[in-house]
Parts: sequence; C-alpha cells; structure tokens
Amino acid sequence: MAIGLLGKKIGMTQIYDSEGQAVAVTVIAAGPCLIAAVRTPEQNGYSAVLLGYGAVKAQKLSKPVKGFFDKNKLEPKKVLREFRLDKVEGYEAGQELKADLFEAGEKIDVTGISKGKGFAGVMKRHHFGGQQFSHGTSVEHRHGGSSGAISYPGRVFPGKRMPGHMGSEKVTVKNLTVMAVDVENNLLLVKGAVPGSKDSLLTLRKKG
Repeated sequence: MAIGLLGKKIGMTQIYDSEGQAVAVTVIAAGPCLIAAVRTPEQNGYSAVLLGYGAVKAQKLSKPVKGFFDKNKLEPKKVLREFRLDKVEGYEAGQELKADLFEAGEKIDVTGISKGKGFAGVMKRHHFGGQQFSHGTSVEHRHGGSSGAISYPGRVFPGKRMPGHMGSEKVTVKNLTVMAVDVENNLLLVKGAVPGSKDSLLTLRKKG
C-alpha cells in the first residue's frame, strides 16, 4: 500500500526524450491535495490517509461533509478519497501533498472512469467477428449468434458476452512511467494514455 495523489486529466501531447524520440504523454494536474484525516489502527482499526482535492463552495456540500470540514477547521474540498497505507507516520491533518511526491522515471498506477460509449453491439464491445455475408445469411451480419441452449439448462449463463452498455467503468492502468514533473504548476507528464475524458478525476498511486 502506497500513498498517491488525486488529479485531473488535462489532455495529451508529445515530448522528446533524451534520445530525440517523440513520446506521447498525458498531462495530469496532480494535486495539490489536502490531508483531511489520518486513520490509525488504534482509533479506526486500519492505517490510511484521507485526501481532499478540488475547490468547492461550502454551500454545495452535504451537511455531514460540511460538518466534517468545519469540525477539523479545514478548507472544503470537492472530492475525498482514502489511501490505505502500511504506516501513517509523518502524515498529519492539514498537511498538503503536491506533485513533487512523484519524480521523473518512476512507475505509477493511474485509475479513472473510462469514456462512456453508450449501448454497443458484440462486434464493437467484445470484438466478435460477425456472421458470414453470403450463403443465405439475412440481417444477421453483426449479430452475436446463439446465446444459450434450447431446453436444458434453458437459460443464459451469467457473464455471457452480449450487447450492452460499453465504457463508464473504473479502469486502472499500471506501471506508467512519469516522464517529467512540473512542481511549480503541479503537473505530471505520464507516458501513454490514461482512462477517462478531459477534466475527469484520476487517482495516481505510487508503486508500493
């Protein structure tokens, strides 16, 4: 279990590495994140750090969440996420974590909500090959074919790959390389693509 940051996907661009090769990177606004609370085994039964990210007006929060920030005399944050840790020594409520938590060259895991594609058929959603286009095939070219038995067991088994809602799922891409860190502007340049659309929330976690 390792610490991380919450951030926002800015978009993609490309940079040149030390060998002059063009590298596609994703620009991520990483933090700053406020430590809203520290969970300890003595008080909570586990070790974790609760991070808050994103400015928000206090009147837009629910009463319990607003009460939590008021009680701890903290600035309200739009998003709260827990990071389970093995040890919480060195962390305290009110502390701020910034992009300098990461360094160029290290590997991180990035979690986000993938882009929603709406209702999709089996060829787009599961990469089916489709039916043949000749020998009597009629209006079945992109269908999935048989989905179950006849009389026994007389049902479709759970997990069967069928048409349905595609995307809008929690996706984690592991072992992405941090190409550069802009500490002044709290920006990370991460090699490759990450889940989600522009301005979507991302969870960045160091390799534990």
